[in-house]
Amino acid sequence: MWRTIGLLAVFFIAEWSVGLWSQSLSLQADAGHILSDITALAISLIASFLSQQPSQKKATFGNQRIEVLAALLNGLGLLIIATFITWEAIQRWQHPATILGLPMLGIAVLGLIVNLLNITLLHPHTHDDLNLRGALLHVIADTVSSVGVIIAAIAVHLWDWWWADVAVSLVVAIFTGLSALPLVQESLKIFLEYAPESIDPVEVEISLKSFPGVVQVEKLHIWALSLNQIMLCANLTVECATIQERDRLLNKLENHIRKTFHIAEITLQLTGCKKPSSLPIHPLFNQDLILMLSRSKTK
Repeated sequence: MWRTIGLLAVFFIAEWSVGLWSQSLSLQADAGHILSDITALAISLIASFLSQQPSQKKATFGNQRIEVLAALLNGLGLLIIATFITWEAIQRWQHPATILGLPMLGIAVLGLIVNLLNITLLHPHTHDDLNLRGALLHVIADTVSSVGVIIAAIAVHLWDWWWADVAVSLVVAIFTGLSALPLVQESLKIFLEYAPESIDPVEVEISLKSFPGVVQVEKLHIWALSLNQIMLCANLTVECATIQERDRLLNKLENHIRKTFHIAEITLQLTGCKKPSSLPIHPLFNQDLILMLSRSKTK
């Protein structure tokens, strides 16, 4: 991530300068996108560092949610950028400018090379990290932007199609916004403690009730602490004659949940069925009670 930030910082200066010189809106939009990428990657880097620190005092769940927060900020940043680019494209359509196609083409090709290198650096580490996945989405959006800018630069240089620059800017804005929506949605689901898409709570409840001895499942909660850390807790009413039977049932339930639903953090509370208690009355006590009642009536 440090290498990616360094490469993007150097390229941002070059692209922004050439964008102002060539009057290319798509280059300026892409440079603004890269600036947001630098910020997003810095946030991701800080979040990754903080999430690996040992939890202290009241942070009983650790610091994994910091990475999810960084992913949410990255997604919202992409949506803001998409809105800004769209607004600037509308303004440029109303007030066209003379664009230098050749410098625009050269810096766009260089941007494509830089972004492809950054994708190679980030992609192997994004499978189980929502935070890094958000950073990668920024870079992928930049790569698509670079391709679009190359096409626009060729059109401007060969045929003087100034509107191609505006059109590419709008395409970049749409792609950026669409790529951000799943990231924002997934981050919000984790913060709202929804069950992951891969796990159906109803299916989990039915699976638990299928075990002999399980009578009822209550307060079943399934949520994700981070992208790869899913947790489950539930209260189960069971019929077990001895404590040993209850312990064996608990082990079977936990192993079943781990293997079937791939949930590592499991908390199950097993409660025995409550039977109405009846205290037998001794026959002699019954006779004494009848005798006392008969004497009270006589008096």
